[in-house]
Amino acid sequence: MLEKTQPLLAGSSLALVVVLVLVGGRGCVVRHGFMVYSWGDQSKSSDVASAMKPLISTLLLMAEAVLDGANGSQASTRLGISDSRFTLNGKPAFLYGISYYAALGASEDFIRRDLDDVQRYGFNWIRVWANWRAFAAAAAAVDGEGRPIPAGLEKLKWLLEECDRRGLIVDVTLSRGNGATGPQRLQTQGAHRRAVETVVTALKPWRNWYLDLSNERNVQDNRFTSIEALKQLREPARRLDAALLVTASYGGDVPADELREYLRTVKVDFISPHRPREAQSPAQTEAKTKESLAQMKQDGRVVPVHYQEPFRRGYGKWNPKAEDFVADLRGALAGGAAGWCFHNGAEHEAPDGQP
Repeated sequence: MLEKTQPLLAGSSLALVVVLVLVGGRGCVVRHGFMVYSWGDQSKSSDVASAMKPLISTLLLMAEAVLDGANGSQASTRLGISDSRFTLNGKPAFLYGISYYAALGASEDFIRRDLDDVQRYGFNWIRVWANWRAFAAAAAAVDGEGRPIPAGLEKLKWLLEECDRRGLIVDVTLSRGNGATGPQRLQTQGAHRRAVETVVTALKPWRNWYLDLSNERNVQDNRFTSIEALKQLREPARRLDAALLVTASYGGDVPADELREYLRTVKVDFISPHRPREAQSPAQTEAKTKESLAQMKQDGRVVPVHYQEPFRRGYGKWNPKAEDFVADLRGALAGGAAGWCFHNGAEHEAPDGQP
């Protein structure tokens, strides 16, 4: 009889998420000779369809790559790309993360406890803003002109080191702001470029992060950053750290013409669409992912599709339920996406707007 242990102790949380989301029904997961998790009625027996076995094995191998880093078996954590997939320390990995925008405003002890929870539930990346100012939070590494804020920059460096030790990836995002996430900032190209240079220079020793040049850069308000401006921001990032992975998030599904510009002009390493926040969205994610990958193949360059900021609760009239998040994640996996985020944010109906 197999000896049983807890999923956390076996380090199998992400594998369980992938298997449970895609397979459902009943079954168990065995790792290193231990039954680390079971679900459904274990008294029943049945055969697994042969067509499913290669899929499940592949997903578990991908999860194993993440778990090796999370369990500290690697001295450092290196994010990479292989075709349309991310890699962690050279092994295929699906990025499964959470929004953690205001991390720089929290104490180190508070962050450590949060990161313990992040890993307990199988997540392997967090999204942090380098210039978060919502709710009057002092959670920024650069000011509105892109100049360093020493305390915030040191906190960001500490966070990268802490996550590197744990095998976690950090999304570092810059935003021009629209008022909802604090005051406007980086409103000139010079200020925005300075912010890129400040952050990339400070974080160059680490390989467990990527840079979002400009959050939802296509939205026609103070966030707007043109394709030419993105190209100019991409250049110093490449010059200062040629190995750094860079993206620029897009509000909505990326249309074919803009996708071409992202790949050919800006030369992003992966795309980060923020899919529509409506009830129909989860059912569309698989098809939209395949559509983007097919378009890139047709254009001659395929990069990962990373769902860095999907729908969330508190945004509009539609408040997604647990099954909506599961359906969206399932669609992302089935469509060939490289990553997905369990997103949260401001409560638009709350008096103070706080989550």
